[in-house]
Amino acid sequence: MCWPRADAPSIFGSLLDPDAGSWTIRPRSDTHRTQQFYLSETNVLVTRFQTSDGIIEIDDAMAMTSPQRLVRRVRCVRGDVTVRSEFTPRPGYAQEEPSWSETTTSPHTIGFTTDELRLRLAASSPLERLGGTVRCEVGLAEGDELVFQLDEPGTDLPDDLIRHIDDVIATTVDYWKLWTAGGTYRGRYRGAVERSALALKLLTNRTTGGMLAAGTTSLPEHIGGERNWDYRFVWIRDAAFTVYALLELGHDAEADAFIGWLIDRVDECDQAGGSPLTPVYDLDGNAQLDETTLDWRGYEDSRPVRIGNAAAGQFQLDIYGELVDSLYLFDRKVRGLSIDTWDKIRLIIDYVIEQWREPDDGMWEIRAEPQRHTVSIMMCWVAVERAIRMAEFRGRPADLVAWRAARDEMHDTLVTEGWNEDLGAFTQTLGGDTLDASILLAPLVKFVDGRDPRWTSTLDAVTEHLAHGPLVDRYDTDRYDDGLTCEEGSFTICSFWRVEALARAGRVEEARRSFDQLLGYANPVGLFSEQIGPSGRQLGNTPQALTHLALISAAVALDEALDREEP
Repeated sequence: MCWPRADAPSIFGSLLDPDAGSWTIRPRSDTHRTQQFYLSETNVLVTRFQTSDGIIEIDDAMAMTSPQRLVRRVRCVRGDVTVRSEFTPRPGYAQEEPSWSETTTSPHTIGFTTDELRLRLAASSPLERLGGTVRCEVGLAEGDELVFQLDEPGTDLPDDLIRHIDDVIATTVDYWKLWTAGGTYRGRYRGAVERSALALKLLTNRTTGGMLAAGTTSLPEHIGGERNWDYRFVWIRDAAFTVYALLELGHDAEADAFIGWLIDRVDECDQAGGSPLTPVYDLDGNAQLDETTLDWRGYEDSRPVRIGNAAAGQFQLDIYGELVDSLYLFDRKVRGLSIDTWDKIRLIIDYVIEQWREPDDGMWEIRAEPQRHTVSIMMCWVAVERAIRMAEFRGRPADLVAWRAARDEMHDTLVTEGWNEDLGAFTQTLGGDTLDASILLAPLVKFVDGRDPRWTSTLDAVTEHLAHGPLVDRYDTDRYDDGLTCEEGSFTICSFWRVEALARAGRVEEARRSFDQLLGYANPVGLFSEQIGPSGRQLGNTPQALTHLALISAAVALDEALDREEP
Protein backbone atom coordinates (compact mmCIF):
# COMPACT_ATOMS: atom_id res chain seq x y z
CA MET A 1 0.00 0.00 0.00
CA CYS A 2 1.22 3.48 -0.94
CA TRP A 3 0.36 6.80 0.68
CA PRO A 4 -1.07 9.33 -0.05
CA ARG A 5 -1.83 7.84 -3.48
CA ALA A 6 -0.96 4.81 -5.56
CA ASP A 7 2.04 6.27 -7.39
CA ALA A 8 3.67 7.39 -4.12
CA PRO A 9 6.30 5.33 -2.25
CA SER A 10 4.96 2.34 -0.34
CA ILE A 11 4.43 2.02 3.39
CA PHE A 12 3.42 -1.66 3.21
CA GLY A 13 5.23 -3.75 0.58
CA SER A 14 5.20 -7.30 1.91
CA LEU A 15 3.55 -8.52 -1.29
CA LEU A 16 6.98 -8.04 -2.89
CA ASP A 17 9.31 -8.51 0.09
CA PRO A 18 8.62 -9.87 3.59
CA ASP A 19 10.64 -7.06 5.18
CA ALA A 20 8.96 -4.21 3.28
CA GLY A 21 6.16 -3.57 5.76
CA SER A 22 2.70 -4.99 6.38
CA TRP A 23 -0.51 -4.64 8.38
CA THR A 24 -2.18 -7.92 9.24
CA ILE A 25 -5.35 -8.60 11.21
CA ARG A 26 -6.24 -12.23 11.84
CA PRO A 27 -7.36 -14.67 14.53
CA ARG A 28 -4.60 -15.62 16.95
CA SER A 29 -5.35 -19.25 16.13
CA ASP A 30 -3.33 -20.55 13.17
CA THR A 31 -6.14 -22.89 12.15
CA HIS A 32 -8.77 -21.09 10.12
CA ARG A 33 -10.45 -20.84 6.76
CA THR A 34 -10.60 -17.57 4.86
CA GLN A 35 -13.05 -16.07 2.40
CA GLN A 36 -13.07 -12.64 0.75
CA PHE A 37 -15.81 -10.74 -1.06
CA TYR A 38 -17.00 -7.22 -1.72
CA LEU A 39 -20.22 -5.94 -0.21
CA SER A 40 -22.66 -5.91 -3.10
CA GLU A 41 -22.35 -2.86 -5.40
CA THR A 42 -19.49 -1.39 -3.34
CA ASN A 43 -15.72 -1.36 -2.97
CA VAL A 44 -15.92 -2.29 0.71
CA LEU A 45 -13.92 -5.51 1.10
CA VAL A 46 -14.96 -8.18 3.60
CA THR A 47 -12.56 -10.86 4.84
CA ARG A 48 -14.17 -13.70 6.78
CA PHE A 49 -12.16 -15.97 9.09
CA GLN A 50 -13.78 -19.20 10.27
CA THR A 51 -12.05 -20.83 13.25
CA SER A 52 -12.87 -23.61 15.67
CA ASP A 53 -13.76 -20.92 18.24
CA GLY A 54 -15.96 -18.76 16.06
CA ILE A 55 -16.20 -16.44 13.07
CA ILE A 56 -14.91 -12.91 12.55
CA GLU A 57 -15.35 -10.54 9.62
CA ILE A 58 -13.07 -7.63 8.73
CA ASP A 59 -14.49 -4.73 6.73
CA ASP A 60 -11.84 -2.67 4.88
CA ALA A 61 -12.73 0.64 3.26
CA MET A 62 -11.09 3.76 1.94
CA ALA A 63 -13.43 6.41 3.30
CA MET A 64 -15.19 8.41 0.60
CA THR A 65 -15.34 11.47 2.85
CA SER A 66 -12.56 13.90 3.73
CA PRO A 67 -10.01 13.62 5.18
CA GLN A 68 -8.37 10.65 3.43
CA ARG A 69 -8.33 7.58 5.66
CA LEU A 70 -8.30 3.82 5.68
CA VAL A 71 -10.74 2.26 8.13
CA ARG A 72 -10.81 -1.36 9.28
CA ARG A 73 -13.57 -2.91 11.38
CA VAL A 74 -13.36 -6.36 12.99
CA ARG A 75 -16.63 -7.93 14.10
CA CYS A 76 -17.14 -11.20 15.90
CA VAL A 77 -20.05 -12.85 14.13
CA ARG A 78 -20.19 -15.99 16.24
CA GLY A 79 -18.40 -17.53 19.21
CA ASP A 80 -15.37 -16.06 21.01
CA VAL A 81 -12.28 -15.21 18.96
CA THR A 82 -9.00 -13.60 19.99
CA VAL A 83 -7.87 -11.17 17.28
CA ARG A 84 -4.33 -9.91 16.70
CA SER A 85 -3.35 -6.85 14.67
CA GLU A 86 0.30 -6.28 13.71
CA PHE A 87 1.05 -2.91 12.10
CA THR A 88 4.59 -2.65 10.69
CA PRO A 89 5.02 0.35 8.38
CA ARG A 90 8.19 0.58 6.30
CA PRO A 91 7.78 3.91 4.51
CA GLY A 92 9.66 5.13 1.46
CA TYR A 93 9.92 1.67 -0.12
CA ALA A 94 11.30 0.39 3.21
CA GLN A 95 14.21 2.82 2.99
CA GLU A 96 13.13 5.33 5.65
CA GLU A 97 13.06 4.88 9.44
CA PRO A 98 10.00 6.55 11.00
CA SER A 99 9.92 8.51 14.23
CA TRP A 100 7.17 7.45 16.64
CA SER A 101 4.79 9.29 18.98
CA GLU A 102 2.25 7.70 21.32
CA THR A 103 -0.78 8.61 23.46
CA THR A 104 -2.44 6.59 26.19
CA THR A 105 -5.80 8.37 26.10
CA SER A 106 -8.88 7.04 24.37
CA PRO A 107 -9.03 6.53 21.46
CA HIS A 108 -5.60 4.93 21.51
CA THR A 109 -3.23 6.38 18.91
CA ILE A 110 0.33 5.97 17.71
CA GLY A 111 1.82 8.27 15.09
CA PHE A 112 4.85 7.96 12.87
CA THR A 113 6.65 10.51 10.72
CA THR A 114 9.35 10.70 8.06
CA ASP A 115 10.65 13.66 6.10
CA GLU A 116 7.80 13.22 3.61
CA LEU A 117 5.03 11.57 5.62
CA ARG A 118 2.96 11.97 8.80
CA LEU A 119 0.45 9.25 9.66
CA ARG A 120 -1.58 8.27 12.69
CA LEU A 121 -3.01 4.90 13.69
CA ALA A 122 -6.03 5.03 15.99
CA ALA A 123 -7.72 2.03 17.60
CA SER A 124 -10.63 1.31 19.91
CA SER A 125 -8.38 -0.87 22.12
CA PRO A 126 -4.88 -0.32 23.54
CA LEU A 127 -1.90 -0.35 21.19
CA GLU A 128 1.57 -1.59 22.10
CA ARG A 129 4.69 -0.71 20.13
CA LEU A 130 7.54 -3.20 20.06
CA GLY A 131 10.32 -1.71 17.93
CA GLY A 132 8.90 -1.03 14.49
CA THR A 133 5.68 -2.99 15.04
CA VAL A 134 2.46 -1.82 16.70
CA ARG A 135 0.40 -4.67 18.13
CA CYS A 136 -3.13 -4.96 19.38
CA GLU A 137 -4.59 -8.20 20.74
CA VAL A 138 -8.20 -8.39 21.89
CA GLY A 139 -10.64 -11.16 22.76
CA LEU A 140 -13.96 -10.59 21.02
CA ALA A 141 -17.28 -12.15 21.95
CA GLU A 142 -20.22 -12.44 19.59
CA GLY A 143 -21.32 -8.93 18.59
CA ASP A 144 -18.11 -7.20 19.74
CA GLU A 145 -16.15 -4.87 17.45
CA LEU A 146 -12.55 -3.72 17.19
CA VAL A 147 -11.85 -0.78 14.86
CA PHE A 148 -8.82 1.00 13.41
CA GLN A 149 -8.30 4.18 11.44
CA LEU A 150 -5.17 5.20 9.54
CA ASP A 151 -5.03 8.85 8.54
CA GLU A 152 -2.93 11.99 8.60
CA PRO A 153 -3.02 13.84 11.94
CA GLY A 154 -4.69 17.22 12.05
CA THR A 155 -8.29 16.42 12.90
CA ASP A 156 -9.63 15.50 16.33
CA LEU A 157 -10.73 11.92 16.86
CA PRO A 158 -14.13 11.21 18.43
CA ASP A 159 -14.26 9.62 21.86
CA ASP A 160 -16.41 6.76 20.56
CA LEU A 161 -14.22 5.48 17.74
CA ILE A 162 -16.37 2.40 17.15
CA ARG A 163 -19.48 4.44 16.43
CA HIS A 164 -17.41 6.82 14.29
CA ILE A 165 -16.02 3.99 12.13
CA ASP A 166 -19.48 2.42 11.86
CA ASP A 167 -20.76 5.75 10.50
CA VAL A 168 -17.81 6.12 8.10
CA ILE A 169 -18.33 2.64 6.66
CA ALA A 170 -22.09 3.17 6.36
CA THR A 171 -21.50 6.45 4.51
CA THR A 172 -18.96 4.78 2.24
CA VAL A 173 -21.35 1.91 1.46
CA ASP A 174 -24.09 4.42 0.62
CA TYR A 175 -21.69 6.33 -1.66
CA TRP A 176 -20.76 3.24 -3.64
CA LYS A 177 -24.33 1.96 -3.95
CA LEU A 178 -25.50 5.36 -5.19
CA TRP A 179 -22.62 5.52 -7.68
CA THR A 180 -23.32 2.02 -8.97
CA ALA A 181 -27.04 2.77 -9.29
CA GLY A 182 -26.11 5.71 -11.53
CA GLY A 183 -24.80 3.34 -14.18
CA THR A 184 -27.02 2.65 -17.18
CA TYR A 185 -25.89 -0.87 -18.16
CA ARG A 186 -28.79 -3.33 -17.92
CA GLY A 187 -27.43 -6.16 -20.03
CA ARG A 188 -26.88 -9.86 -19.39
CA TYR A 189 -23.54 -9.50 -17.64
CA ARG A 190 -24.41 -6.90 -15.03
CA GLY A 191 -22.43 -8.44 -12.18
CA ALA A 192 -19.15 -8.60 -14.10
CA VAL A 193 -19.66 -5.19 -15.73
CA GLU A 194 -20.51 -3.45 -12.46
CA ARG A 195 -17.52 -5.00 -10.70
CA SER A 196 -15.31 -3.84 -13.56
CA ALA A 197 -16.74 -0.32 -13.33
CA LEU A 198 -16.14 -0.26 -9.57
CA ALA A 199 -12.54 -1.37 -10.10
CA LEU A 200 -12.01 1.38 -12.68
CA LYS A 201 -13.43 3.94 -10.26
CA LEU A 202 -10.94 2.79 -7.62
CA LEU A 203 -8.10 3.23 -10.11
CA THR A 204 -9.18 6.82 -10.85
CA ASN A 205 -7.66 9.73 -8.96
CA ARG A 206 -10.51 11.98 -7.86
CA THR A 207 -8.29 15.08 -7.90
CA THR A 208 -6.74 14.82 -11.37
CA GLY A 209 -9.11 12.44 -13.18
CA GLY A 210 -6.23 10.21 -14.31
CA MET A 211 -6.81 6.44 -14.31
CA LEU A 212 -3.99 4.10 -13.30
CA ALA A 213 -3.18 1.17 -15.56
CA ALA A 214 -3.19 -1.05 -12.44
CA GLY A 215 -2.88 -0.71 -8.70
CA THR A 216 0.42 -2.57 -8.30
CA THR A 217 4.02 -2.78 -9.42
CA SER A 218 6.21 -5.75 -10.34
CA LEU A 219 3.74 -8.60 -9.98
CA PRO A 220 5.34 -11.06 -12.41
CA GLU A 221 4.05 -12.11 -15.81
CA HIS A 222 6.08 -15.29 -15.33
CA ILE A 223 6.90 -16.60 -11.85
CA GLY A 224 10.63 -16.21 -11.31
CA GLY A 225 11.03 -14.14 -14.48
CA GLU A 226 12.01 -10.58 -15.37
CA ARG A 227 8.73 -9.35 -16.89
CA ASN A 228 7.86 -7.25 -13.86
CA TRP A 229 6.72 -3.67 -14.46
CA ASP A 230 5.38 -0.67 -12.56
CA TYR A 231 1.82 0.03 -13.73
CA ARG A 232 0.93 2.71 -11.17
CA PHE A 233 0.75 5.37 -13.88
CA VAL A 234 -1.59 6.67 -16.57
CA TRP A 235 -1.15 5.42 -20.14
CA ILE A 236 -2.37 7.47 -23.10
CA ARG A 237 -3.11 4.10 -24.76
CA ASP A 238 -5.98 3.48 -22.34
CA ALA A 239 -7.75 6.68 -23.43
CA ALA A 240 -10.20 5.53 -26.11
CA PHE A 241 -11.11 2.36 -24.23
CA THR A 242 -11.70 4.36 -21.04
CA VAL A 243 -13.90 7.04 -22.56
CA TYR A 244 -15.93 4.52 -24.57
CA ALA A 245 -16.55 2.25 -21.58
CA LEU A 246 -17.45 5.05 -19.17
CA LEU A 247 -19.85 6.67 -21.63
CA GLU A 248 -21.45 3.30 -22.44
CA LEU A 249 -22.06 2.74 -18.72
CA GLY A 250 -23.49 6.20 -18.13
CA HIS A 251 -20.61 7.40 -15.95
CA ASP A 252 -20.26 10.68 -17.82
CA ALA A 253 -18.64 12.55 -14.91
CA GLU A 254 -15.72 10.12 -14.83
CA ALA A 255 -15.38 10.27 -18.63
CA ASP A 256 -15.39 14.06 -18.40
CA ALA A 257 -12.69 14.02 -15.72
CA PHE A 258 -10.46 11.69 -17.70
CA ILE A 259 -10.92 13.74 -20.87
CA GLY A 260 -9.92 16.78 -18.81
CA TRP A 261 -6.70 15.00 -17.84
CA LEU A 262 -6.07 14.10 -21.50
CA ILE A 263 -6.78 17.61 -22.76
CA ASP A 264 -4.28 18.96 -20.24
CA ARG A 265 -1.66 16.70 -21.84
CA VAL A 266 -2.70 17.81 -25.34
CA ASP A 267 -2.58 21.47 -24.34
CA GLU A 268 0.96 20.94 -23.01
CA CYS A 269 2.17 19.56 -26.34
CA ASP A 270 5.46 21.09 -27.43
CA GLN A 271 5.90 21.01 -31.18
CA ALA A 272 9.40 22.48 -31.09
CA GLY A 273 10.92 19.03 -31.49
CA GLY A 274 10.46 15.40 -30.62
CA SER A 275 7.23 13.58 -29.93
CA PRO A 276 4.38 15.85 -28.77
CA LEU A 277 3.25 13.23 -26.24
CA THR A 278 4.87 10.52 -24.18
CA PRO A 279 3.15 7.14 -23.76
CA VAL A 280 2.79 7.32 -19.97
CA TYR A 281 2.53 9.93 -17.21
CA ASP A 282 2.04 10.05 -13.48
CA LEU A 283 -1.32 11.13 -12.07
CA ASP A 284 -0.32 14.80 -12.22
CA GLY A 285 0.80 14.58 -15.84
CA ASN A 286 4.53 14.43 -15.24
CA ALA A 287 6.45 12.31 -17.74
CA GLN A 288 9.71 11.91 -15.81
CA LEU A 289 9.21 8.33 -14.63
CA ASP A 290 12.79 7.18 -14.22
CA GLU A 291 12.84 3.39 -13.95
CA THR A 292 14.88 2.01 -11.06
CA THR A 293 14.95 -1.27 -9.15
CA LEU A 294 14.58 -2.10 -5.48
CA ASP A 295 16.73 -4.62 -3.64
CA TRP A 296 13.66 -6.66 -2.78
CA ARG A 297 13.02 -10.39 -3.00
CA GLY A 298 10.12 -9.98 -5.41
CA TYR A 299 6.85 -11.85 -5.57
CA GLU A 300 7.79 -15.54 -5.25
CA ASP A 301 11.40 -14.55 -6.00
CA SER A 302 10.50 -12.80 -9.26
CA ARG A 303 13.03 -10.04 -9.85
CA PRO A 304 13.72 -7.26 -10.53
CA VAL A 305 11.22 -5.18 -8.55
CA ARG A 306 10.83 -1.99 -10.56
CA ILE A 307 9.59 1.48 -9.68
CA GLY A 308 9.05 3.98 -12.45
CA ASN A 309 8.65 2.97 -16.07
CA ALA A 310 11.06 3.45 -18.96
CA ALA A 311 8.15 3.28 -21.42
CA ALA A 312 7.75 6.99 -20.76
CA GLY A 313 10.79 7.52 -22.98
CA GLN A 314 9.72 5.21 -25.79
CA PHE A 315 8.52 6.09 -29.30
CA GLN A 316 5.04 4.61 -29.63
CA LEU A 317 2.94 5.72 -32.58
CA ASP A 318 -0.26 3.91 -31.66
CA ILE A 319 -0.98 6.26 -28.73
CA TYR A 320 -2.14 8.97 -31.13
CA GLY A 321 -4.93 6.78 -32.43
CA GLU A 322 -6.26 6.05 -28.95
CA LEU A 323 -5.91 9.71 -27.98
CA VAL A 324 -7.73 11.18 -30.97
CA ASP A 325 -10.40 8.46 -30.89
CA SER A 326 -11.21 9.32 -27.27
CA LEU A 327 -11.43 13.04 -28.09
CA TYR A 328 -13.64 12.20 -31.07
CA LEU A 329 -16.03 10.19 -28.89
CA PHE A 330 -16.24 12.99 -26.35
CA ASP A 331 -16.67 15.65 -29.04
CA ARG A 332 -19.58 13.75 -30.59
CA LYS A 333 -21.34 12.43 -27.49
CA VAL A 334 -20.72 14.97 -24.72
CA ARG A 335 -19.60 18.42 -25.87
CA GLY A 336 -17.39 20.12 -28.39
CA LEU A 337 -13.67 20.60 -27.86
CA SER A 338 -12.25 24.10 -27.51
CA ILE A 339 -10.64 26.05 -30.34
CA ASP A 340 -7.26 25.84 -28.61
CA THR A 341 -7.51 22.08 -28.17
CA TRP A 342 -8.46 21.64 -31.82
CA ASP A 343 -5.42 23.66 -32.86
CA LYS A 344 -3.22 21.26 -30.85
CA ILE A 345 -4.96 18.27 -32.42
CA ARG A 346 -4.14 19.65 -35.87
CA LEU A 347 -0.47 19.83 -34.89
CA ILE A 348 -0.63 16.26 -33.57
CA ILE A 349 -2.15 15.02 -36.84
CA ASP A 350 0.57 16.78 -38.82
CA TYR A 351 3.12 15.00 -36.61
CA VAL A 352 1.44 11.62 -37.16
CA ILE A 353 1.43 12.13 -40.93
CA GLU A 354 5.11 12.99 -40.79
CA GLN A 355 6.12 10.05 -38.58
CA TRP A 356 3.86 7.09 -39.40
CA ARG A 357 6.39 5.40 -41.69
CA GLU A 358 9.01 5.24 -38.92
CA PRO A 359 9.72 2.08 -36.86
CA ASP A 360 8.43 2.31 -33.29
CA ASP A 361 8.43 0.39 -30.01
CA GLY A 362 4.85 -0.72 -30.54
CA MET A 363 1.78 -1.18 -28.40
CA TRP A 364 3.53 -3.80 -26.29
CA GLU A 365 6.48 -1.51 -25.48
CA ILE A 366 9.16 -3.91 -26.67
CA ARG A 367 12.68 -3.56 -25.32
CA ALA A 368 14.38 -4.52 -28.57
CA GLU A 369 14.97 -2.79 -31.90
CA PRO A 370 12.00 -0.73 -33.14
CA GLN A 371 10.01 -2.18 -36.03
CA ARG A 372 7.18 -1.10 -38.32
CA HIS A 373 4.31 -2.56 -36.34
CA THR A 374 1.08 -3.11 -38.22
CA VAL A 375 -1.16 -2.00 -35.36
CA SER A 376 0.90 1.15 -34.79
CA ILE A 377 0.19 2.17 -38.38
CA MET A 378 -3.45 1.15 -38.03
CA MET A 379 -3.80 3.43 -35.02
CA CYS A 380 -2.15 6.26 -36.96
CA TRP A 381 -4.91 5.66 -39.53
CA VAL A 382 -7.44 5.91 -36.67
CA ALA A 383 -5.95 9.23 -35.54
CA VAL A 384 -6.21 10.81 -38.98
CA GLU A 385 -9.60 9.26 -39.79
CA ARG A 386 -11.17 10.49 -36.54
CA ALA A 387 -9.65 13.95 -36.95
CA ILE A 388 -11.22 14.18 -40.41
CA ARG A 389 -14.58 13.26 -38.89
CA MET A 390 -14.19 15.91 -36.17
CA ALA A 391 -13.30 18.58 -38.70
CA GLU A 392 -16.27 17.73 -40.91
CA PHE A 393 -18.74 17.36 -38.04
CA ARG A 394 -18.18 20.86 -36.67
CA GLY A 395 -16.80 22.64 -39.72
CA ARG A 396 -13.36 23.05 -38.18
CA PRO A 397 -10.34 24.28 -40.13
CA ALA A 398 -8.12 21.47 -41.41
CA ASP A 399 -6.01 20.51 -44.41
CA LEU A 400 -8.48 17.82 -45.37
CA VAL A 401 -6.90 17.13 -48.74
CA ALA A 402 -3.55 16.24 -47.14
CA TRP A 403 -5.23 14.37 -44.29
CA ARG A 404 -7.32 12.21 -46.62
CA ALA A 405 -4.33 11.43 -48.79
CA ALA A 406 -2.30 10.33 -45.76
CA ARG A 407 -5.20 8.27 -44.40
CA ASP A 408 -5.60 6.46 -47.70
CA GLU A 409 -1.86 5.82 -48.02
CA MET A 410 -1.83 4.28 -44.54
CA HIS A 411 -4.77 2.07 -45.45
CA ASP A 412 -3.17 0.93 -48.71
CA THR A 413 0.10 0.16 -46.92
CA LEU A 414 -1.68 -1.97 -44.33
CA VAL A 415 -3.68 -4.03 -46.81
CA THR A 416 -0.62 -4.70 -48.97
CA GLU A 417 2.51 -4.81 -46.78
CA GLY A 418 0.62 -5.75 -43.61
CA TRP A 419 -1.08 -8.75 -45.23
CA ASN A 420 0.53 -12.18 -45.53
CA GLU A 421 -1.13 -14.36 -48.14
CA ASP A 422 0.43 -17.58 -46.83
CA LEU A 423 -0.90 -16.93 -43.31
CA GLY A 424 -4.15 -15.51 -44.60
CA ALA A 425 -3.83 -12.79 -42.00
CA PHE A 426 -2.67 -9.32 -41.12
CA THR A 427 0.76 -9.69 -39.55
CA GLN A 428 2.59 -8.31 -36.56
CA THR A 429 4.94 -6.16 -38.65
CA LEU A 430 4.96 -4.99 -42.25
CA GLY A 431 6.31 -7.74 -44.46
CA GLY A 432 6.42 -10.12 -41.50
CA ASP A 433 5.22 -13.67 -40.99
CA THR A 434 4.23 -13.60 -37.31
CA LEU A 435 0.89 -12.83 -35.69
CA ASP A 436 0.00 -10.34 -32.97
CA ALA A 437 -3.29 -10.41 -31.07
CA SER A 438 -3.45 -6.61 -31.01
CA ILE A 439 -4.77 -6.90 -34.59
CA LEU A 440 -8.03 -7.96 -32.92
CA LEU A 441 -8.62 -4.23 -32.53
CA ALA A 442 -9.14 -3.84 -36.30
CA PRO A 443 -12.96 -4.23 -36.33
CA LEU A 444 -13.27 -2.52 -32.93
CA VAL A 445 -11.70 0.69 -34.28
CA LYS A 446 -13.60 0.35 -37.59
CA PHE A 447 -10.53 -0.21 -39.73
CA VAL A 448 -12.27 -3.24 -41.22
CA ASP A 449 -15.78 -4.63 -41.15
CA GLY A 450 -16.18 -7.53 -38.75
CA ARG A 451 -17.38 -9.84 -41.55
CA ASP A 452 -14.82 -8.89 -44.19
CA PRO A 453 -13.21 -12.07 -45.62
CA ARG A 454 -9.69 -10.85 -44.90
CA TRP A 455 -10.69 -10.10 -41.35
CA THR A 456 -12.44 -13.40 -40.65
CA SER A 457 -9.39 -15.19 -42.06
CA THR A 458 -7.18 -13.17 -39.69
CA LEU A 459 -9.46 -13.98 -36.78
CA ASP A 460 -9.19 -17.68 -37.61
CA ALA A 461 -5.38 -17.43 -37.79
CA VAL A 462 -5.18 -15.72 -34.39
CA THR A 463 -7.46 -18.38 -32.93
CA GLU A 464 -5.40 -21.21 -34.42
CA HIS A 465 -1.94 -19.95 -33.53
CA LEU A 466 -2.38 -17.79 -30.40
CA ALA A 467 -5.50 -19.03 -28.60
CA HIS A 468 -5.82 -21.74 -25.96
CA GLY A 469 -9.56 -22.15 -25.64
CA PRO A 470 -10.81 -18.68 -24.64
CA LEU A 471 -7.32 -17.48 -23.64
CA VAL A 472 -5.22 -15.58 -26.17
CA ASP A 473 -1.46 -14.96 -26.16
CA ARG A 474 -0.43 -11.54 -27.44
CA TYR A 475 2.27 -13.08 -29.69
CA ASP A 476 4.63 -16.06 -29.89
CA THR A 477 7.59 -15.15 -27.66
CA ASP A 478 9.69 -17.84 -29.35
CA ARG A 479 9.34 -16.18 -32.76
CA TYR A 480 9.25 -12.48 -31.89
CA ASP A 481 12.18 -10.80 -30.16
CA ASP A 482 10.80 -8.34 -27.61
CA GLY A 483 14.11 -7.95 -25.79
CA LEU A 484 13.16 -10.17 -22.84
CA THR A 485 14.02 -13.77 -22.11
CA CYS A 486 11.27 -15.51 -20.15
CA GLU A 487 7.81 -16.71 -21.10
CA GLU A 488 4.53 -15.05 -20.16
CA GLY A 489 0.89 -15.90 -19.70
CA SER A 490 -2.07 -15.30 -21.99
CA PHE A 491 -3.25 -11.70 -22.10
CA THR A 492 -6.70 -11.19 -20.65
CA ILE A 493 -7.26 -8.03 -22.67
CA CYS A 494 -6.56 -9.87 -25.93
CA SER A 495 -8.92 -12.62 -24.81
CA PHE A 496 -11.76 -10.12 -24.33
CA TRP A 497 -10.89 -8.38 -27.62
CA ARG A 498 -11.34 -11.74 -29.34
CA VAL A 499 -14.81 -12.09 -27.80
CA GLU A 500 -15.83 -8.75 -29.26
CA ALA A 501 -14.27 -9.58 -32.62
CA LEU A 502 -16.22 -12.86 -32.72
CA ALA A 503 -19.45 -11.04 -31.91
CA ARG A 504 -18.80 -8.49 -34.66
CA ALA A 505 -18.06 -11.33 -37.09
CA GLY A 506 -21.49 -12.83 -36.41
CA ARG A 507 -20.05 -15.82 -34.54
CA VAL A 508 -22.24 -15.02 -31.59
CA GLU A 509 -22.49 -18.42 -29.92
CA GLU A 510 -18.71 -18.82 -30.04
CA ALA A 511 -18.35 -15.33 -28.57
CA ARG A 512 -20.81 -16.07 -25.77
CA ARG A 513 -19.14 -19.35 -24.89
CA SER A 514 -15.69 -17.73 -24.78
CA PHE A 515 -16.95 -14.83 -22.68
CA ASP A 516 -18.61 -17.11 -20.14
CA GLN A 517 -15.42 -19.17 -19.91
CA LEU A 518 -13.28 -16.06 -19.42
CA LEU A 519 -15.46 -14.81 -16.58
CA GLY A 520 -14.64 -18.06 -14.79
CA TYR A 521 -10.98 -17.00 -14.61
CA ALA A 522 -11.76 -13.96 -12.42
CA ASN A 523 -10.29 -14.04 -8.94
CA PRO A 524 -12.60 -14.65 -5.94
CA VAL A 525 -13.62 -10.97 -5.78
CA GLY A 526 -14.30 -10.72 -9.52
CA LEU A 527 -11.12 -8.94 -10.63
CA PHE A 528 -8.61 -9.65 -13.39
CA SER A 529 -4.85 -9.27 -13.60
CA GLU A 530 -3.03 -8.58 -16.85
CA GLN A 531 -2.46 -12.24 -17.70
CA ILE A 532 -3.60 -15.80 -17.03
CA GLY A 533 -0.95 -18.51 -16.87
CA PRO A 534 -1.04 -22.07 -18.25
CA SER A 535 -2.45 -23.35 -14.95
CA GLY A 536 -5.23 -20.75 -14.92
CA ARG A 537 -3.40 -18.66 -12.33
CA GLN A 538 -3.62 -14.89 -12.66
CA LEU A 539 -0.29 -13.20 -13.44
CA GLY A 540 0.93 -9.63 -13.71
CA ASN A 541 -0.28 -6.43 -12.15
CA THR A 542 -3.79 -6.23 -10.76
CA PRO A 543 -6.47 -5.13 -11.18
CA GLN A 544 -5.61 -4.10 -14.72
CA ALA A 545 -7.73 -1.27 -16.07
CA LEU A 546 -7.33 -2.19 -19.73
CA THR A 547 -8.60 -5.71 -19.11
CA HIS A 548 -11.71 -4.49 -17.30
CA LEU A 549 -12.29 -1.90 -20.03
CA ALA A 550 -12.10 -4.68 -22.63
CA LEU A 551 -14.50 -6.80 -20.57
CA ILE A 552 -17.05 -3.97 -20.56
CA SER A 553 -16.69 -3.37 -24.30
CA ALA A 554 -17.03 -7.09 -25.04
CA ALA A 555 -20.13 -7.37 -22.85
CA VAL A 556 -21.81 -4.44 -24.63
CA ALA A 557 -20.97 -5.83 -28.09
CA LEU A 558 -22.11 -9.33 -27.13
CA ASP A 559 -25.39 -8.00 -25.72
CA GLU A 560 -26.05 -6.16 -28.98
CA ALA A 561 -25.27 -9.25 -31.05
CA LEU A 562 -27.50 -11.47 -28.91
CA ASP A 563 -30.32 -8.93 -29.07
CA ARG A 564 -30.16 -9.03 -32.88
CA GLU A 565 -30.41 -12.82 -32.87
CA GLU A 566 -33.30 -13.13 -30.43
CA PRO A 567 -36.84 -12.79 -31.80
